[in-house]
Amino acid sequence: MKQFNGMSQTGDLKEALKGLVNPSLIILISNEQQFDGHVAELEGLFPEVPSIGCVGAFYEKKAFDKGVGVVAFCEGVTVATNVLEQVSVMPVKYIKRMKQDLQKVQASSNNTVCIDFCTGNDACAVTTMYSLLDKQNIQLLGGTAGTSKVSVNGQIYEDALVYALVKNQGGKVKVYRENIYAPSEDNCRFVASKTDRSKYMIGALNGQPAKKVYQDTLHIKESDIVSQTFQNPIGKIYGKDICIISIKEVAGDALVCYRQVNDSDVLVLLELLDYKQVAKETVQMIKKDFSHISGVFAVNCILRYLLFVQNHNVDDYLSIMGGLNNFAGFVGNGEHFNGQFVNQSMVCAVFE
Repeated sequence: MKQFNGMSQTGDLKEALKGLVNPSLIILISNEQQFDGHVAELEGLFPEVPSIGCVGAFYEKKAFDKGVGVVAFCEGVTVATNVLEQVSVMPVKYIKRMKQDLQKVQASSNNTVCIDFCTGNDACAVTTMYSLLDKQNIQLLGGTAGTSKVSVNGQIYEDALVYALVKNQGGKVKVYRENIYAPSEDNCRFVASKTDRSKYMIGALNGQPAKKVYQDTLHIKESDIVSQTFQNPIGKIYGKDICIISIKEVAGDALVCYRQVNDSDVLVLLELLDYKQVAKETVQMIKKDFSHISGVFAVNCILRYLLFVQNHNVDDYLSIMGGLNNFAGFVGNGEHFNGQFVNQSMVCAVFE
């Protein structure tokens, strides 16, 4: 397969598509003001080509918050695109569509990936999809759109998840997750209680108000709690894996997060690693697994992106990841990795 990346910082879709020939799938990353127009224009230019799209910041060698970006897969791929509607209420109602699409592309565990964009209720949506995908050992990656709209094949949907099943006829596909955090050196652990799953809220840690415990542990002011999550998010350990739980806001004595936490969950305090070194290790690991890379589609968390912007390291990070052939993607409000809805991570699909 071949991957095409194109962009226009002024939002000129034709400029972003310049040089694209015979695509099998087009992924559209637009801005909020032009999204509707870009979806219609893309469908007019490539009416028979499957497509999915959302609003977000696009990146390749550079990143930009506005404009338009395109990633297309050409030659040697089989694709099926579709939508799960009513994702906030009952995404399972539409899962039959994905079952039929898996049969359509004749999905196989080592060469097929599902790429999705979702408008919300991600944990439920990912669990719904992966309950089906996992039976055939099909990999999944995706992200939360920047607005309540997503598109598939020229149609715009709200309260929905759109997906593309992509089978690489010429080689394997593998998904990766990059984590730039590790448990703190003093191994601070907390037991969560007084949680509210519907509000993603942690009321208490170790029996004390969650806000106070987080403040006292890091010796910070209440006004610094939200920004401190860039350096010290909370984590939950699953075997050798760490689920990052980012803090969204303070609500009274509680912490509102971007991910659900349950009563009695054992949590750990995380700290930021040398993320340039982590990126280099990610590149080395992928190159070890692939002798030839045709393309890479990635989703980076908005909180990572803001951290990189704050430290003036966006270009440095993209330069390191550029060591992979055709690395491109977008900044999402949350990331999907196989059966998990994750925070503050980078996930990517690598095509041989």
